[in-house]
Amino acid sequence: MKTKIITEIQSKMKGHLNQNQSTKLTKTLLKVLENIEITEKKVNFTGNDLKNNEKMLKIFLSAKEVEGCSRKTISYYNSTIRKMINNLNKSIENINTEDIRIYLSNFKEKNNSSKVTVDNLRRIFSSFFSFLEDEDYISKNPVRRIHRIKIGRVVKEILTDENLEILRDNCNHIRDLAIIELLFSTGIRVGELINLDIDDINFHERECIVFGKGESQRQVYFDARTKIHLIEYINSRNDNNPALFVSLNKPHERLGIGGVETRLRRLGRRLNINKVHPHKFRRTLATKAIDKGMPIEQVQKLLGHVQIDTTMQYAMVNQNNVKMAHRKFIG
Repeated sequence: MKTKIITEIQSKMKGHLNQNQSTKLTKTLLKVLENIEITEKKVNFTGNDLKNNEKMLKIFLSAKEVEGCSRKTISYYNSTIRKMINNLNKSIENINTEDIRIYLSNFKEKNNSSKVTVDNLRRIFSSFFSFLEDEDYISKNPVRRIHRIKIGRVVKEILTDENLEILRDNCNHIRDLAIIELLFSTGIRVGELINLDIDDINFHERECIVFGKGESQRQVYFDARTKIHLIEYINSRNDNNPALFVSLNKPHERLGIGGVETRLRRLGRRLNINKVHPHKFRRTLATKAIDKGMPIEQVQKLLGHVQIDTTMQYAMVNQNNVKMAHRKFIG
């Protein structure tokens, strides 16, 4: 508690003292408070505190919207931060580092969450409190002293050539086959896939423009096999929906993310292929592209990543290639 008070005083005096004066102030406070016992006064959470919390959260979410975050991201921020605030039942100005640590620990234990999930929460809270600190709504970000959680790198599965052929051969509808081919050939996200319209597809050049995260757009490319299946699927339709992929039953509405995920998951389970989901096709494309010698910068461009480190997480180098390279260059 003494450390918290001293830190608070230092924060308030920042800008008024030079380094020597700040150091002298800290030593003086430590000496004066040495034999003094300090307990934190319990402050009742009032209706005004609730309104103030709502105001701060709304301002933060508005800022994220201006920055170009998607509705899905903003909604996730809102629910994640709101759960934390409601659980702590305190005014945001009074939330401290210990509160956040206890919340993260309890969340992990209660939900049996992975380190990745808990660290995602930490990053969101840090972003929220850093914003409030920068805007002078609070004096200090309480998450600053909570360090990034160390996470061991896990090599995630990709679809083998055999998996892909089995999936292709067992699609019961041409639409599902076209979806599989487009996901694997382009490496696009499922959210980008479902937003495509028929008019977005340039069949002559075998390319299309997709809108990615943060409303950024990029050009992606597909192979001749995908072109054939897409044309066959489109010609089989008798609806007027401009969407590239629609539901099989009337009124043939645009297919949603859940619809694509469910369809692929059921297909994978029926064929006994582990965890078939849209993102797995994206990871498979990245890995195969790198294995075949495509420069990582081009893979980054293809996937629409801002940071190349993100691309490296997708591109899991084939272990057989590592073995062959070792024998060639070392053994």
